[in-house]
Amino acid sequence: MFDLDRWREIFQSMSKNKLRSALSGFTIAFAILLFTLLFGIVGGLKNTFADAFVDDAANSIFVRVWKTSKPYRGLQSGRRVQLKNKDFNYVDEKYDSKIQYLTARIYKNFNVAYKNNQDNYNFRAVHPDHQFLEKTLIEEGRYINQIDIDEASKVIVIGRLVKSDLFGEKPALGKRVNVSGISYKVIGIFSDDGGDNEERQCYIPVTTAQRLYGNNDYISQINIGYNPNLSLDAAVAFGNRLERDLKDKLDIHPDDQNALFVRNMAEANKNVNTFMFVLSFIVIFIGSGTLIAGIIGISNIMIFVIKERTKEFGIRKALGAKPSSIIGMVVQESILITTLAGYAGLSLGTFILAQIGNGLEDYFIKDPSVNTGVVVGATITLIIAGLIAGYVPAKKAARIKPIVALRAD
Repeated sequence: MFDLDRWREIFQSMSKNKLRSALSGFTIAFAILLFTLLFGIVGGLKNTFADAFVDDAANSIFVRVWKTSKPYRGLQSGRRVQLKNKDFNYVDEKYDSKIQYLTARIYKNFNVAYKNNQDNYNFRAVHPDHQFLEKTLIEEGRYINQIDIDEASKVIVIGRLVKSDLFGEKPALGKRVNVSGISYKVIGIFSDDGGDNEERQCYIPVTTAQRLYGNNDYISQINIGYNPNLSLDAAVAFGNRLERDLKDKLDIHPDDQNALFVRNMAEANKNVNTFMFVLSFIVIFIGSGTLIAGIIGISNIMIFVIKERTKEFGIRKALGAKPSSIIGMVVQESILITTLAGYAGLSLGTFILAQIGNGLEDYFIKDPSVNTGVVVGATITLIIAGLIAGYVPAKKAARIKPIVALRAD
């Protein structure tokens, strides 16, 4: 394998037959290039879907209400539906075994001031479980707890950027901020993978919002984290049953699609999984076809090469070369060309994907990339194919007697 003279002969043979070597290399490089780009695009689609769900737990269900579009049970259409604490408690009690996390949510917007700094921020009044459904990452302090809920405490958890706006580099934990004329104690600072908008949010206890801003039991939304032990089909069925039961409880027509909206992440995950499975199958099919075409190309070229060099092999055998030496030289040349071309195709493919970057985000392809192991595996497959493609005809040619080989056309 490390015989210097043999490697010198191999490079000499490649330099004398540039077109042949180039055609062999192009077949391999193009196959790996196309394989890399196909899988890179699939990787970009996966990144897009992953980012779409990064801000919320994968097992989330969101329940919102609006106005009815159909009359029902003597009630007119256009009626504004309002969720209340009793609806929250109903969900909690009726579906306890199917729920991992549960929180209400109330939306507000207030001016928040600390000393000479102030700005308007969106508020969410929530229960403690909201932290896990929203994937809130506590950087300092703590999140809202059950005691805060029970006592309707005037406490606030602020986003990282809110802290930066109001406090700069100074500590914020334990300080009091003025929220539209009411003093709140900062008990926590959080970050969120959802981006800047999420990190400019503030959280307060849901009971505090109900008591101070309306003196009622209204809630804007119910967020549920279904039991992660449920299969996707079971989670979808749970979401459908929840929607039917809430429509009945809230006097909403079963066919009214406007008054109650239930967004079940299980449905989205199921659809994404199905889509990605079909797409991956198609890409694997096309990629496999590309590799097969590359293998056939290598085989055809190597058969032609062996036939072209039959006289050369005859001379080598007449001069005392062993069949194993001839076979080894051909196989090494085949492996060398395949390896170099495969690496070139892989490098070019990854370079193109890197240059694309986020340029295809409008087409739902974000940061296309490919699993190196998959492409390296494909390259190794082609190298092995090149080895076989060189070995089989070389072995046959090496068995020919020198006198017969010298007479070959």
